[in-house]
Amino acid sequence: MPQRPATCTLCEAACGILVDVEGDEVRGVRGDPDDPMSQGYVCPKVVGMQDLHDDPDRLRRPLVRDGGALREASWDEAMTRAAEGIRRVRREHGKDALAVYQGNPTAHNLGLMTVGQLVLRTLGTKNLYSASSADQAPHMLAAHEMFGHVLLMPVPDVDRTKLWLVIGANPVVSNGSIMTAPDTKRRITRIRERGGRVVVVDPRRTETARLADEHVFLRPGTDALLLFSLLHVVFEEGLAKPIAHAVGVERLEQLARAFHPERVARATGVTAPRIRELARAFAQAESAACYVRVGTCHQEHATLASWLAYALGAVTGNLDRPGGMMWTRPAVDVLKIADLVGLRGHARFSSRVRGYAELGGELPIATLAEEIETPGRGQVRALVTSAGNPALSAPDGPRLERAIASLEHYVAIDGYVNETTRHAHVILPPCSPLQRPHYDVALSAFAVRECAKLAQPALPMGPGERDDADILAELGARIRGGNGALGRAMTRAAKAITPLRILDGALRTGPRRLSVLALTRAPHGLDLGPLEPRLPGVLTTASGRVELAPELFAREVPRLEAELERRPPSMVLIGRRHLRSNNSWLHNSLRLVKGPQRCTLLVHPDDAARLELRDGAPATVKTSRGEVRAPVEISDEIMPGVVSLPHGWGHDRAGARLGVAAAHAGVSLNDVTDDARVDRLSGNAAFNGIAVEVTPAHVRVAVDDGALAR
Repeated sequence: MPQRPATCTLCEAACGILVDVEGDEVRGVRGDPDDPMSQGYVCPKVVGMQDLHDDPDRLRRPLVRDGGALREASWDEAMTRAAEGIRRVRREHGKDALAVYQGNPTAHNLGLMTVGQLVLRTLGTKNLYSASSADQAPHMLAAHEMFGHVLLMPVPDVDRTKLWLVIGANPVVSNGSIMTAPDTKRRITRIRERGGRVVVVDPRRTETARLADEHVFLRPGTDALLLFSLLHVVFEEGLAKPIAHAVGVERLEQLARAFHPERVARATGVTAPRIRELARAFAQAESAACYVRVGTCHQEHATLASWLAYALGAVTGNLDRPGGMMWTRPAVDVLKIADLVGLRGHARFSSRVRGYAELGGELPIATLAEEIETPGRGQVRALVTSAGNPALSAPDGPRLERAIASLEHYVAIDGYVNETTRHAHVILPPCSPLQRPHYDVALSAFAVRECAKLAQPALPMGPGERDDADILAELGARIRGGNGALGRAMTRAAKAITPLRILDGALRTGPRRLSVLALTRAPHGLDLGPLEPRLPGVLTTASGRVELAPELFAREVPRLEAELERRPPSMVLIGRRHLRSNNSWLHNSLRLVKGPQRCTLLVHPDDAARLELRDGAPATVKTSRGEVRAPVEISDEIMPGVVSLPHGWGHDRAGARLGVAAAHAGVSLNDVTDDARVDRLSGNAAFNGIAVEVTPAHVRVAVDDGALAR
């Protein structure tokens, strides 16, 4: 049976896989031992590659809406309807009346990262949105202010570090995030084998924390306070040894003075002696890396936390050195491509209603609903979504759904009728990941080891099937040129610029001078070696230095300091991830959702006793925005005063066509989050630390909005 090397595109790890093929059918998927990055490792999600390909609910033909129902249509009819609707809205209301949303799978798709960006990011509208502002915008803004570009985010050199401090991240489950690192469990083991230490700081004793040398509970939303306190100790005890290519050290030291451990301890829940020990250990380690991720991004001071994590590395000499935080040198110059499509800069324009600044050419997803609802010049009246399900991933999902349902025209490039696309007027479905070539244009820029791999399609496309790049090339051409002769000519020209042609040019002009041909001759991938120091040449700041105390951030410090005097809510809600899940888009795989229910409310035993909650019984979680009910899971892995619901569930919407997911529906965490609660600097949605009332499901309580609003 033929085995074809490929890449698993279900998460950022991008593990190498071997696909067992018989005819045009997949018989199995397993790890590729010859892949230089993953070395045979795969997580349980890998079966999703086969299940996604074979899923009977996955669309093979376009759908168009007639009246209230979606029906199958030819590609020509669907493209005509899609382009005509967008052209009409733009003609009548202007280019900003169109909004574009790109979901998380975009980064795992060569066609969307090349042709897709050239089309979607050049439509002339400022209303560009993506999953970034529900995920990583604080890191991007910190990178912009400190290093000069939104994509200059350093990654932890986990394969050489002696102390790995992990805050608000669970890489054993995620396999890294803005840190491509397959088999994090093995990497943690190797840190300890070489005499190193792993410390996890999190409101939950996560899967990563269970493998660490130490776990420290931290109250949700106080990560920036803790990081400032670590810096305070480093400066106070004379442990600072800043990197040479940095400015603003004295200003940073001045800002940190207010956050001494004895003052910060009450707010964070971390004792002053523990804070001091962590700071000393980090500063005195042979090498150390501080990795903060989704948990730190989902709070009201998220950008400050990202800034301070990078600053901690720079102040202790652990930025741009082996074992510390380092920048990659990928075979494709990602910054050059990003600049070409406008993925750069900050605050060049703002959202129409609340005035939030753009970041990398995009506005925060938390503002999309109000941009649709609010009348006036620039009101969003049409939407294109690509590989996204914002009804389940954006804050206040019910409000956004109502707004999307009110649009004059909505086109979705998606393989499913899901909770969001069920409102579409046209759905254009791409082929499965196993039917298209793949190169990690985006994620290779954040890999813990330099590699380059081009995976050819494991299977051919069937009759009438098309990939994302082909769909978007034609849609973009028809939007610009119409559905007549000009549009057809533009379509032919656009389709000649294929993802592989773009990739080949990017590889040939990149720092490694590779090519598509060279990678074709190495089907399992090329190992390009460990990360190497890149300062000062990597920086694009005006000063040519690492900016340790950007004024934009310094102005926000008084608001953070005020948190020290604020009385925290008695109970707060956080999200969580699971190894067999990825946001909302793998729940239609029976092999991945079967077994014990995973959409549960995690509650500490002391809180369960106080609130009269029983294990397995339903509980009501209520915020100022709404309520959901979920079965209780009592566990001491969650911090007292904190409850947790997983992200990406809520598959009970009428009209969605997800049979397996509907049978394992769960509830959506974002049905009770607030789209007005964001990190003020980056606009990133603040999903964590939400004040909640939790009661047994049969008990009804009145909730004072003011008491729950922060």
